[in-house]
Amino acid sequence: MTTYRPGQKAPHSGQYEVVGRRGGSRNKEVTSTKGNPLPPTKGVGRGLQAR
Repeated sequence: MTTYRPGQKAPHSGQYEVVGRRGGSRNKEVTSTKGNPLPPTKGVGRGLQAR
């Protein structure tokens, strides 16, 4: 599964799961629309994966 970084343009609209450095779930989701920047996450090294 591809991990995206905060600030990257969202490749598609939908829910993104916040994941840690090693890809483990942080039990949080964010919503973004295609072409808009992905929102910031709390914590260093966290990313977002499409659901």
